[in-house]
Order: sequence, then C-alpha cells, then structure tokens
Amino acid sequence: MKLLAPLRLFSARPAHPVGPDGRMALSDHLRELRARVLRVALVTIVALGVALYFFDFLYELVYGPYQDAAEQLAEGTTFATTSGAAGGLMLYLKLSGFAALVVTAPYWLYQIWAFILPGLHAHERKWSRVFVMVAGPLFLAGVLLGYLTLPKGLEVLIGLNPEGVTNLVDFNEYLQFFTRTLLVFGIAFEIPVFVVMLNLAGVVSGKSLGAHRPWIIVGIFIFAAVATPSADPFTMTFMAVPMVILFLISEVIARAHDRRKAARSANAGLSPDELSPI
Repeated sequence: MKLLAPLRLFSARPAHPVGPDGRMALSDHLRELRARVLRVALVTIVALGVALYFFDFLYELVYGPYQDAAEQLAEGTTFATTSGAAGGLMLYLKLSGFAALVVTAPYWLYQIWAFILPGLHAHERKWSRVFVMVAGPLFLAGVLLGYLTLPKGLEVLIGLNPEGVTNLVDFNEYLQFFTRTLLVFGIAFEIPVFVVMLNLAGVVSGKSLGAHRPWIIVGIFIFAAVATPSADPFTMTFMAVPMVILFLISEVIARAHDRRKAARSANAGLSPDELSPI
C-alpha cells in the first residue's frame, strides 16, 4: 500500500463524498487542483522528451518562415546566436518546450475546464464536452494561422533594414518572436469560447453582445494591432477577421442559449400585466 501512495497524488477523485448538490468541499478542490497540475506537468514533460527527439524537424519548421521571408528580400540577413556557450542548450529547451506546450494544449485546456466543472450546475456540465471539442482545435487553428502569416510579417520587418546593412538576427530573439506570435494567435482564437462561457454563467447576454457589437469589433482590430508582434497591417488583418467571424458565431450561440433559457423559465409566455404563478 505504501508503494501506491505516490499515485494518489494524481487522483482527482475527492477523498470525502460530495454533497447532495454534487459540490465538493474546499479541501477536495485543492486536492483536485494538485492532481490536475501534476497530470499536466507529467504530460508536458513526456511531450518535451518527444520534442527533443524530433528537434531537427522542429528546427526546420521554425526556420521555414524566416527562410521564406529572406528569399523575398534583396537585403542581406543571416541567423546568429549570441547567448554564449549555453546558447545551443537554451535553443534546444526553448524550442522543444514551446512545441510541447502547443501539442498538449487540448489536454491542459481540458484540465482547466474539468477543474471548474464541479462549481457548475448539473445542466451546465454538458458543455464540458463542447468546450473540449472546440477550445483545443481553435487554439491549434490560431497557431496554424499565425505560422502561415509569419513570413509576411518577417518580410515587412526585415524589409525596413536600410540598404547595404546586413540584418543579423539572433536566433533566440527570433524564437521568442516566433513563440509570441503563435501564442497570441492561439489565445486570440479562444476569446469566443470564453464569451460563450460568460453567457452560460449569466454574466453577459446575447442581446448585450449585439448592442455593443460595433465597439467590440473595433476593439478586436485594436487588440490585433497591439498584440501582433510584427505590427504590420497584413498580419493584423489575418488575426482580426477570423476573430470577428468567431465572435459573431459566439453571439449567435449566446442568443440561442438565451432564448432556450427564457423558454424554460417559469414566467415564459406571461405578459407584463399578467400575474406570476408564484
């Protein structure tokens, strides 16, 4: 039994029975949080080991956008590393760690939602499956779009280099730029999911989203302009347009949920002058 004790750290099952409403005590929530954090850490470490094994493939994948941008420019530009003797090791760890974070995104997004799940009512828990099915693919779709638009953004930035001056790109700084761009695109694609979650929680309604739609769209374009590291109109538009489309879809979902919720209400169908059955 003592040999099995460490395995209990990974068990998210509460040590005490839940209440009649299906909710757990604070100590059980903390125990579950510890278990889920350890699970995410274990899966990420395994993914990191796999990424280190496929480092050469990942390097070519990261180097591709820069190579495409360099081929379109007449100015000279070259890669370099200025991190000293440990530069190569840090390059291995940073690139492999980023790959592990992206690949395991569906899993750790599920763990976040599953931790919140016990705090929801029974009729709201069915949305957990929808969250898992939508949030992970949306994050990966955002990362993919960021990767496809990255060469154009690099071409704009490197093209600002004065004629006759060689652009010396530190690979570690480029990797940070690469990582930040893809993460921003991935997180931006999650915003509609959280809009729907706020609607399910009763924080915002579909009607209020529609009333503030013009300002929200303007805010999306401002967010895209600030969030994209390259700050060029091409990359900004490629981020903002899908976000607007996803927001409109989330508004439609929120309105449909509000109508369904109103239809189930005890006062549904009553006029303002009619007495409530209560």
